[in-house]
Amino acid sequence: MEPKTFTLNDIVEMKKPHPCGTNRWKVIRMGMDIRIKCVGCGHSVMIPRKDFAKKMKKVIISGEEE
Repeated sequence: MEPKTFTLNDIVEMKKPHPCGTNRWKVIRMGMDIRIKCVGCGHSVMIPRKDFAKKMKKVIISGEEE
């Protein structure tokens, strides 16, 4: 299985939906921890990189396209 690649400002789909009903998140900070912001309600969460890689399903919109 190849490692999932993601960059700053990517819109990603997570495996579980957020309580607001959407499972789309924008990557707003990268480092040892990844900070993601819910596209639906604007709530932001910081997750360790290892956990984020497990919980991320796919990149929907690449941040490089902007």
